[in-house]
Amino acid sequence: MAGIAGKVRDAFRGQQRLDADSLLRRVDAVSRFLRAVDGHLPDEPLSAAHTVVERASDRLALSRDHTVVALAGATGSGKSSLFNALAGFALSPTGVRRPTTGAAHACVWGPLAGATKLLDWVGVLPRHRFVRESALDGNDEVGLHGLVLLDLPDFDSVQETHRLEVDRLLGLVDLVIWVVDPQKYADRVVHHSYLREFHRHRDVTVVVLNQADRLPPAEVPTVLGDLRRLLDADQLTGVPVLATSALDPTAMAGLRSTLEHAVAQRQAALRRLSGDVDAVAERLAGLMGPAVGDDLDPVAVRQLTDALADAAGVPAVVGATEAAYRHRAVSATGWPLTRAWRRLRPDPLRRLHLDPGEEREAPVSGDSGTRTPIGATSLPAPTAAQRAAVGLAVRSVAERAGSALPAAWPAAVTAAARSRATDLPDALDRAIAGTDLGLAGRPVWWRLIGAMQWLVTITALAGLGWLAIGWVIQALGLPSLDHPTVGVFPVPTLMLLGGLLLGMLVTLASKPVIGWAARQAGRRAEKRLREAVDTIAGEYVHAPVREVLRSYGQAHQALETMRAAR
Repeated sequence: MAGIAGKVRDAFRGQQRLDADSLLRRVDAVSRFLRAVDGHLPDEPLSAAHTVVERASDRLALSRDHTVVALAGATGSGKSSLFNALAGFALSPTGVRRPTTGAAHACVWGPLAGATKLLDWVGVLPRHRFVRESALDGNDEVGLHGLVLLDLPDFDSVQETHRLEVDRLLGLVDLVIWVVDPQKYADRVVHHSYLREFHRHRDVTVVVLNQADRLPPAEVPTVLGDLRRLLDADQLTGVPVLATSALDPTAMAGLRSTLEHAVAQRQAALRRLSGDVDAVAERLAGLMGPAVGDDLDPVAVRQLTDALADAAGVPAVVGATEAAYRHRAVSATGWPLTRAWRRLRPDPLRRLHLDPGEEREAPVSGDSGTRTPIGATSLPAPTAAQRAAVGLAVRSVAERAGSALPAAWPAAVTAAARSRATDLPDALDRAIAGTDLGLAGRPVWWRLIGAMQWLVTITALAGLGWLAIGWVIQALGLPSLDHPTVGVFPVPTLMLLGGLLLGMLVTLASKPVIGWAARQAGRRAEKRLREAVDTIAGEYVHAPVREVLRSYGQAHQALETMRAAR
């Protein structure tokens, strides 16, 4: 007996104990992965991960003092006979006709009350639950205290409901004992449909060659060797392989020792869940690639800003700003007698509803007392070519951001980049309308030139008035005034002509200065407008794309935690 127990311990892989906290961290990593990719990836490849998170949370919240072991096999393999032999009672019906076992039966070693919630979770009906508590007085049964042994329906049953029940239960139990018989141990169904799928759960898998008493003793090692070869091909290297017979108590020693070892270790549930996380991590790894940052391609970013600025009418606003600057500068520095005429001409910015002092709100409509916003500016709507350019620029940002990502993620990046496309025109219009174009104040040099124009104009008017008085006196026949002269020119004439000439010279000299200042004002306005457009691009395009990239990074970190060494 001691020799068999030692072989069983050597056959089980992973002698190092699993830490429950480490497993919880890995399960939490699966949850973090799912939260990170939520809304970015399709649901179908994530369904198994959702199932593992829910299943692990439920199993770890239930009794950790019990080990749920399932006997799984085909019709006629004798698993129900093994179940009855281990339990010591005829608890599960046996037979060779299919189907025999239509519902799972459970036998609990120890108080049934402690395993009730666990059996409810597994889904074993109360009438199919049995207990071996009364037999614990015997030393033979003490080692199995905490065992919950299940006899599953036949996985090759002709009834679909039986096969579905087997698949459901195989996803919940802690340890699976696959029961095969000498005639069908190489059956393709059991190997390809079940055993091969359990290669990630080698730590909680045992294969039993039942009914070994039907073979000549000399052939048992040969059959076990062939079975081992098949299991190695199924990637189940190291899985314990035992020969049993429900009719021979001595042939049950190896299986019983295996169960006692699993119950004593209390590691089967943790190893099963760890294997589930391994399987999920392997699937999710196909959705991930190398780690990437959330930086965007600067060329694509600049192209997007250019396209948005063009569609938002920034060139038109810059031109209007330069024109408005000239209009206002000439009005402030021109000849005072022509300023009124200049003010009759419309201000270029006011025509675009970009006057910072203008109120732009629709009147109250109806009895609701609400105000309905209207267009912030009067800029023309973007042309079809401009809209196409914006679309291409948005796609370029998405494509370059997602170029290093694996399949499924580039589509998520593109969808994020376009997620707020319908809001872009209004947002750009508001940004343009809210940008300070730098024309609110009046430069000091405007005031100085304006004062100079007033001075020369007053001088010219004074000279004109002086001459007019002399003409009136002369017309009345009164003694003519004796005007002072400078050389041969009377002072009033010099005042009139000098004022007019100086006014014209100041105006002509101001024009190139005003033109240069207008261009500078246009450049400042363009810089501010592009900054506003870039802010909109960041909020409506860059931010959603970066959010997907950050989600990818979080999912990548979570996957690394899932795949961390146990």
